Amino acid sequence: MNPKTDTVQSSAEALRYPWEQHPGPEEIVEVRPGVLWARLKLPFRLNHVNIYLLADGDGYAMVDAGFGNEETIEAWTRLFEGPLKGVNITRLIVTHSHPDHVGLAGWIVERFNCPLVMTQVEYLSVYHQNRGTEERREAQRLFFRRHGMDESLTEKLLGRGQDYLKRVSVLPPSYRRISHGDEVVIGTRRFKVITGGGHALDQVMLYCADDKLFLSADQVLSKISPNVSVWAVEPDQNSLGEYLASLASLTTTLPYDLLVLPGHGVPFYGLKTRIKQLADHHEERCRLIAEACSEVPQTSRALVPVVFNKHVLDEHQMGFAAGELVAHVNYMIVEGRLTAETKDGVLQFRTT
Repeated sequence: MNPKTDTVQSSAEALRYPWEQHPGPEEIVEVRPGVLWARLKLPFRLNHVNIYLLADGDGYAMVDAGFGNEETIEAWTRLFEGPLKGVNITRLIVTHSHPDHVGLAGWIVERFNCPLVMTQVEYLSVYHQNRGTEERREAQRLFFRRHGMDESLTEKLLGRGQDYLKRVSVLPPSYRRISHGDEVVIGTRRFKVITGGGHALDQVMLYCADDKLFLSADQVLSKISPNVSVWAVEPDQNSLGEYLASLASLTTTLPYDLLVLPGHGVPFYGLKTRIKQLADHHEERCRLIAEACSEVPQTSRALVPVVFNKHVLDEHQMGFAAGELVAHVNYMIVEGRLTAETKDGVLQFRTT
């Protein structure tokens, strides 16, 4: 490690967490004047998602909606009957198409008769991922088998994955598009729209320069690494390369002293330090893969326990781990660090 790059050079670069405690199930925390933070439960190991409300004229713009299940509807109902009683939602901005963020979009839009705001790619992704056709299932099945998953594990992964993707209420038939570089006025604040790939295809982040405020969605999380995966719909995608390029762009375009509001975890300061940690984390995974493939070619299935060796993975987590592993080998192939060969219909990877 290079001590010059790893030394924290100023307090603005140090990771700091102003709120070590998150809001309770019926609580709202004001993190800045007119910026509210709520936290909703999720039914898997990543057990929560953050929702932010930004003062917007006679109401609030909501950023993300939560998971599409009855428990989340009940949680929102308690909030709207409690600390958010009488609050009007002026618009719903959904950062990306994953069910824990877009799941209740239809319910929120219908309840408040407000517009849905998304990027075009993310809006259309919701419809694609919910198609659930047998052709799509077969493509996923072949994708997992090609990466060395046996038939039993493949069927389990397909079952859990389909259930997760279905946790989205019916989207409104129309939306308002936002794109990278747009300026969005919310109340008295002006936000620049920044989008990035990797975790999602075109995830929205919002940056307010005047208030030094950055809503990072799932692109930069405070204490965990966001999932960066490859799936059957685009099996050769270099999603990790896209993600690392997004992080590099954020490093060069944003200042140090921002309050970062992530999609999971707690708000924090020290954006660039956190970005370096995330980039280093993925490089360490690449190093483990390179070592494992240095003498004998390995399949993605064989490499999963090499990289994800800290926890016993359930089927839901195994699906994400498999997608992440493929993202790393695809990236390493593009970078010239691995070569791929096919043996008996299964991909194997060898260090160059």
